[in-house]
Amino acid sequence: MGILSILGQKGGNGKTTIALGLAVEATLSGISVAVVDLDPQSTATNWSDRRNNEHPTVVSCQVSRLHQALKTATRNGANLVIIDTPGKSTDASIAAAKAANVVLIPIQPQLYDIETLRNIKDILTLAGNPLSVVVVNRAPIQGRRHIETIDAVKDMGLTTCPVIMFGRAAHGDAGNIGKTAAEIAPKGKAAREMRGLYKYVSIALEKGGN
Repeated sequence: MGILSILGQKGGNGKTTIALGLAVEATLSGISVAVVDLDPQSTATNWSDRRNNEHPTVVSCQVSRLHQALKTATRNGANLVIIDTPGKSTDASIAAAKAANVVLIPIQPQLYDIETLRNIKDILTLAGNPLSVVVVNRAPIQGRRHIETIDAVKDMGLTTCPVIMFGRAAHGDAGNIGKTAAEIAPKGKAAREMRGLYKYVSIALEKGGN
């Protein structure tokens, strides 16, 4: 079973949107997926409640119950578990990073988000330095801000994802009805970008599992 943890030390960077988007991409690929929602705001769980579909499975879980949730996912035949973490919880982030084969770190292309990576690096060290990748998310459609952000992240010694996730309205529109961009506009740019990210993450999970 592969475990992907989505980390961030700031709200608003799109962790849940990416977690759910990847979960649906995996489901569409025929993979059994469980999403573990560690966020007390239960955004992923609320999305699941709006969804007229039992897949992917979304489970709200306290940090102290993460190990048990992962055991249950294994017992129920999950091929992939995606852990969605709160925006400002070091304990949750460390626990999720320790459990992960791969850690995905979404950031917006702005200094506030880039500055949080120093804390993320400390968290990764405490977790034993799992395979980790920073993905630029909610990038403006116009301009070079995402390119400048990638350069800044590389200067910090972190790996960056070559897939850029731009700010697309389809993500929010889909989330409002318990779906993802791939389900409401499968040929749209938002869906294509998420598919590209899923392919990248799938390869990273193969490496992280070895």
